[in-house]
Amino acid sequence: MAHFKSHLSRVLAALALAAAPASAFAGKANDTLTYASDVEPENVGPYHNNVREGVIIARHVFDNLIFHDLKTGKYEPQLATEWTWTDPQTLDLTIRKGVTFHNGDPLTADDVVFTLNWAVKPESKVVTKQNVAWIKSAEKIGDDKVRIHLVGPFPAAIEYLSGPVVIYPKAYFEKVGLDGFAKAPIGSGPYKVTSVVPGKGVKMEKNTNYWKGSPLGTPSLGKLEFRLIPDPETQVAELMTGGVDWIWRVPADQAKQLESVPNLSVLAAETMRVGFLQLDAQGRAPGSAPLKDVRVRQAIAHAIDRKAMVDNLVRGGARLMNSACFIDQFGCTDKGVPRYDYDPAKAKKLLAEAGYPDGFAIEFYAYREREYAEAVVGYLRAIGIKANLNYMKYAALRELARAGKVPIFYQTWASFSVADASAFTGAWFKGDEDDLTRDPKLTQLLKTADTTVETDARLKTYEEALKLVGENAYVVPLFSYSTNYAFTNELSFSAQPDELPRFFQAKWK
Repeated sequence: MAHFKSHLSRVLAALALAAAPASAFAGKANDTLTYASDVEPENVGPYHNNVREGVIIARHVFDNLIFHDLKTGKYEPQLATEWTWTDPQTLDLTIRKGVTFHNGDPLTADDVVFTLNWAVKPESKVVTKQNVAWIKSAEKIGDDKVRIHLVGPFPAAIEYLSGPVVIYPKAYFEKVGLDGFAKAPIGSGPYKVTSVVPGKGVKMEKNTNYWKGSPLGTPSLGKLEFRLIPDPETQVAELMTGGVDWIWRVPADQAKQLESVPNLSVLAAETMRVGFLQLDAQGRAPGSAPLKDVRVRQAIAHAIDRKAMVDNLVRGGARLMNSACFIDQFGCTDKGVPRYDYDPAKAKKLLAEAGYPDGFAIEFYAYREREYAEAVVGYLRAIGIKANLNYMKYAALRELARAGKVPIFYQTWASFSVADASAFTGAWFKGDEDDLTRDPKLTQLLKTADTTVETDARLKTYEEALKLVGENAYVVPLFSYSTNYAFTNELSFSAQPDELPRFFQAKWK
């Protein structure tokens, strides 16, 4: 970190003496917005990816059935022109006519039925099962009519149809298969993929045949290029020399320095992403036996100075999170949830009561924001827990956790931008492979909350479930993420709290 700051300061000083002209930023001249990040989606197909970079690509390449207007909070037609609940477990939709996929095939009710039925098959191996697990099946009931049968009542269905559930082209997907689709995905969205190079990035260009009247609007930028640049120092250097036009997750102190760079704009905004520690409460992983004791898990919660992390590392409007969800999601509440204030003395006392007066050694895993993970490791060591940091790529770490080999996982989750608590709790506590808790009472509470139609009863059940999570310290919620964006000032760009940069709405100035 110190080396990075020193290098950045030297570059800034040089720029102050000889400011680069606006023409150095070639994005506008080439009508190509090049954006960079340090994480690569494991698969460009949205059902087989759950990192944010892949979610962003999906929102530009694929269409949803329903559109959620964040400004008004209302749901509007997208691929579905109308929808009707015939009963709490049956949803009928009318599919828009005149929409074509990027390869020219018309989008029809058959594509919708195929996509939904394929996504819920176990052999499809969808990465985030919560996104589609509420769907039992779909059927065509007319030329442009689709009926979705739900597993049970699921009030958040419309929200999911406006987010992670996208539509694939049946004929093309059946022809190329999952592997072929990952190499050359076809959607109906405002941008189409022209190149996927693993380890390098993804190129897209404007869909000139995008259907008129889409709530996403008509795309303005001619081309988009996602570049994988793992090193943050290189990202900044590329931005300042015009190699890229847009970066994000810039550390707060560096973002402050970038504000003085000619021809750059810097923007900070809170997101739905929550950082938290996932603890192996079952003790499955090697060396994780101490975590089976609730007092040890509570000690870990008391050991971390979350406010200091927010004030000194995250900044930019980030908030402390006390519940296992993003506080502005429907159903998320911290009412009745225990507060684990920073109290190292209490943490040590709890460890002693659990039979670990001298602490213990344990493996600690993380895949992003290394400085955040290192801070947590430092807090744990201060109370005697000798945590050894293992830093690795997300896809590999996720599979390691699913195999029961990760005692403590520094996790982040942005709920696929779904504004419902089920998108958070359902991912981590519903008894599937990502659940390190496996508490049957908690799982049942959440299944009840997810499927309860009556609003007050649904909220009450989420409250009970989140209280149970907190009392048992199954996870340690830390804070919401604030993201700093830095980009060429030739670009008109605004951020949204759902952590989805909408390049299809961006324009050159």
